[in-house]
Amino acid sequence: MRVSNKSTATTSTAVHTRIWFLLLSILIQSNCFSQGKYLVLLNDKANSPYSVNKPEQFLSQRSILRRQKQNIPVRERDLPVNPAYITQLQQAGAKIWFPSRWLNAVLVEATDATLATIQKLPFVKGLDFSRSLSSRRISAEATLTTISKLAKVEQDSLAYGDSKFQVEQIGVDNMHRQGYHGEGMLIAVLDAGFRNANQVPFLKPLFSESRVLATYNFVRKETSVYEGDDHGLQALSAIAATTDNQLYGTAYKASFVLLCTEIGNSESRLEEANWLFGAEYADSVGVDVISSSLGYSTFDDASTSYTYQDMDGKTALSSRAAQIATETGMVVVVAAGNEGNKPWRYITAPSDAVSVLAIGAVTQTGQRASFSSFGPPPDGRVKPDLVARGQGVVLGLASGLIGTGNGTSFATPLVAGLAAGFWQAHPQLTAAQVTASLRQSGSQYSTPNDELGYGIPNFERASALAATYSQLLVYPNPFSETEPLAVQWGEIAANTPIEATLINLAGRVLWRNSATYSGLTTFVLPNLNLSAGLYFLTLVSGDKKRTVKVIKR
Repeated sequence: MRVSNKSTATTSTAVHTRIWFLLLSILIQSNCFSQGKYLVLLNDKANSPYSVNKPEQFLSQRSILRRQKQNIPVRERDLPVNPAYITQLQQAGAKIWFPSRWLNAVLVEATDATLATIQKLPFVKGLDFSRSLSSRRISAEATLTTISKLAKVEQDSLAYGDSKFQVEQIGVDNMHRQGYHGEGMLIAVLDAGFRNANQVPFLKPLFSESRVLATYNFVRKETSVYEGDDHGLQALSAIAATTDNQLYGTAYKASFVLLCTEIGNSESRLEEANWLFGAEYADSVGVDVISSSLGYSTFDDASTSYTYQDMDGKTALSSRAAQIATETGMVVVVAAGNEGNKPWRYITAPSDAVSVLAIGAVTQTGQRASFSSFGPPPDGRVKPDLVARGQGVVLGLASGLIGTGNGTSFATPLVAGLAAGFWQAHPQLTAAQVTASLRQSGSQYSTPNDELGYGIPNFERASALAATYSQLLVYPNPFSETEPLAVQWGEIAANTPIEATLINLAGRVLWRNSATYSGLTTFVLPNLNLSAGLYFLTLVSGDKKRTVKVIKR
């Protein structure tokens, strides 16, 4: 569901892209007639030719450096699917579409008979969702945007035109004024098509400066993304466009990877699988920020639809993928959904993932847009995380004109551009710290609600928080027992033991746990039935001991 050093990076990404597509071209050769697409889960990665000690075999140098900078190890989860298993799946009669490193799975197309054979293979664990991901029902999707041509306005000091309202609302005008426009940052946009993106005048600098580093269409298994749907183009324009007196994107000098994962004329779980493959691709080429204006809740085949209870950050395929994406060191920014005035009402996957920034929509005056999805998830966490302008957003159209649109689809890329520029301004931060800073910069961080989450983010407020990361940060604060409690402690080294103790005002120990510090350590509190109020969290690592006040909501 649609809800929208440079030379070194270019060279390493291009080389890795060619290798990636070469491998895919080998994998997908098959002429078997088939009736359904299934995500086949595998038991292991035993006897793999790949090694975590040689990540350059399957990750670009930029991707490796992103992990190293954040003390994120390359794990077995990052290893590609064992090629021997893929070969045996082909020999069993399956048509191979895409493998998934993170889930150790392969999307195959197979008849019922072939599927039965596949499930008997000793290395096959089972099927994700236990049935075909593709839907046989096709229905037209109503557009989520309302477009109107804008009158030309007088040039202001920064030539934003009418887009200045959406830029100023989140402090990006100050970000630009300080010289941060996304230079050197790599943003992946996962969406439907980017029709005419390589031709429209408002994106001309993006292409003339060769800042689109890679493209891929996971729906059609090809590199072309510039035809078909234009929803991705509109979302991209909110980040990347440059048109004096009309529209400037929030990170208009960033570089981009454009990935088509959405099937325009149907709605099925297959699109979530495409989202997974897109996120893995983004990771492998070294993307810093993912912006995705897509959301999933109900499907054409109602029997495959999710329920509200499934929006727990762990059930939906796209949510599992989005969470893993954050754990590889990317900032993931996704649309909360346009269900606020519909029967579903609540946020959609993958915005329910714990560590993503789920973005809702507000008007120019900061009020919730009527369509913006509500939180909370069924486990009570704060969602949406943040909001930005999503009603009357100035954006670019496939016709080459500048217009306006409505949807969390367009609030999302505004915040993704903010995240890229903020990270550019504070490169010492980890992705988790960028996410936490933006959350805490929200206009109502101390009093979040189910409509706006933590509120409207702001570049200056987030920047003021950045300095604190050299010391100790515990978040979320206020916290709830349904949210993991994250600790970032700049004074201690990675791979250092850390012990956490929660104490009440009377000094009684309520909970204690220990872990190995990895740059970001997350503690999951048991159900302690805590009353709302003030508590103390004591952290000990070696000779260092710190106690911080935490508030239970």
